Amino acid sequence: MLLALCFKTLVQFSDVPFTVKYLVMDPGYSPENRQKIIDNAKELEIDVEIFDSSIFEIVDNIEKSPCYLCARMRRGYLYEFASSLGCNKIALGHHYDDAIETTLMNLFYGGQVGTMLPRLTSTSHPDMEIIRPLYYVREDNIIRWVNYTGLTFLKCACKFTEQSEINPHESSSKRKEIKQFIKDYKQINPFIEANIFHSMERVNLNKVISYYDDDQTVDFLDRFKDKEKTE
Repeated sequence: MLLALCFKTLVQFSDVPFTVKYLVMDPGYSPENRQKIIDNAKELEIDVEIFDSSIFEIVDNIEKSPCYLCARMRRGYLYEFASSLGCNKIALGHHYDDAIETTLMNLFYGGQVGTMLPRLTSTSHPDMEIIRPLYYVREDNIIRWVNYTGLTFLKCACKFTEQSEINPHESSSKRKEIKQFIKDYKQINPFIEANIFHSMERVNLNKVISYYDDDQTVDFLDRFKDKEKTE
């Protein structure tokens, strides 16, 4: 909702003319939760367009990684609907803290170095770009805005969150674990968040064992092989 509000202002004053659609996908919300979205949008004077899917019903009986599957399916539905409207970009609300958490998740659990990019081309829809305009905005500032509005926004609203105040998937999720790790370590090093974020801007390829760019892998020994060829 904050991102939509920012675009509502930007589209009026931007030097670059563009149009924007405010899309809301209903993956199977309860009538009460769907109405809450409608009421919030009305309060913020955002003209949302709601389209339906049956994702909650599909992942209802999935025991292994239901949140991951749900996220992938929601993204797929969003691509398709946005494309049908002629959109060429999808703006997502990920922020600074999401980026640093993703960096550590890739390192700790993925065994690779990588982060969430602020702009990229969709692999499934080459004519569609993903942008993250809130990339430099801190989560605490977003929460401060939420508190200022006095509104209550949906966090997930799937059946797991409706059955309990504590989402069992969220309470055991790797992202929440990483978030707590950063919070704890910040007591020792107050610069940890900025250091993690900027580490993805300062990758020294001469000091990594290997790297790949999706097309090919380059090993540090390749530099020696190239040197031997020229000698």
